[in-house]
Amino acid sequence: MPGKPSPRPAEAFDDAERAAVYRAIETRRDVRDEFLPRPLPDDVIRRLLEAAHHAPSVGFMQPWNFVLVRDSAVRHRVHAAFSRANEEAAELFTDGRQATYRTLKLEGIRKAPLNICVTCDRSRGGPVVLGRTHNPEMDLYSTVCAVQNLWLAARVEGVGIGWVSIYHEPELREILQIPEEISVVAYLCVGYVDRLYDEPELQAKGWRRRLDLDDLVFDEAWGRKAGSLE
Repeated sequence: MPGKPSPRPAEAFDDAERAAVYRAIETRRDVRDEFLPRPLPDDVIRRLLEAAHHAPSVGFMQPWNFVLVRDSAVRHRVHAAFSRANEEAAELFTDGRQATYRTLKLEGIRKAPLNICVTCDRSRGGPVVLGRTHNPEMDLYSTVCAVQNLWLAARVEGVGIGWVSIYHEPELREILQIPEEISVVAYLCVGYVDRLYDEPELQAKGWRRRLDLDDLVFDEAWGRKAGSLE
């Protein structure tokens, strides 16, 4: 019989490894329009999906699935659904922000050679899942962790990711034939890029700036401002 598993010693990364991880985090960008038409090799797609599949998940339920969308006709249908919703979204902004909104290019659905719809099967693991008994949304949060893993792995591979959130979900479900009991978590545009903004695009274009971390950290209780962590 196999022996009882035991943890390995935990070791910090060396300086070069640590710097590489932080560089991937700090230079990750939401890509909207800079995709190249070059297809992604299957081995690269596999590595990205393996990274996503190694995300933490409550109760180890691994609730995610990945719908790969390469067909241009399908992507054009998704883009049409996005365009209808995007026009509705534009009308919600006022005081000059509508004009700025309309200048933002959101063409990844058609330009990126691969789209991935990430879903969550909330029944996976059965009716009672360890760690989800009192926080039922944890399976959705776990799936978002898979998205983040995929995104960081993509950055390492020189692959850009754009997260599309502007659509009516029933339209997307109909196009991709997603069952009603499956939750749609993310629709991602995926492709090689040859340039990235030095800062988040929405910051570079004046939409919003990164908040100061010191204003977001509390000590011991909500609202109790923490001291400097430098």
